[in-house]
Amino acid sequence: MRTPTKDTAMPLRGGFYLVCYDVVNDLRRNNVAKLLKGYGLRVQKSVFECVVTEEQLMFIRRRFERYLKVEEDQVRFYPMSGHTRKKVLVFGIQPEIEVDDDVFIV
Repeated sequence: MRTPTKDTAMPLRGGFYLVCYDVVNDLRRNNVAKLLKGYGLRVQKSVFECVVTEEQLMFIRRRFERYLKVEEDQVRFYPMSGHTRKKVLVFGIQPEIEVDDDVFIV
């Protein structure tokens, strides 16, 4: 098991996140994408908009500890408020479905 890097940010809580990743290996990258598809919408090749509870977020973090090599890979969780999400500017194609933080699919 790989040792994760030390967290330098505030602890994450449940909510809406923009999740971006840069994973070197195809297998590891596919594992990350498959996991995130269960929690949100892929808006770019390596970017998901996800709505997660605190428990789901902890599960995702534990999986990433198994999937990733911290010496090579990186995943970032950017918390997005409802106010901030309304200000997102998109050029080009957009996903046909929006992620709604009021609805959870179980």
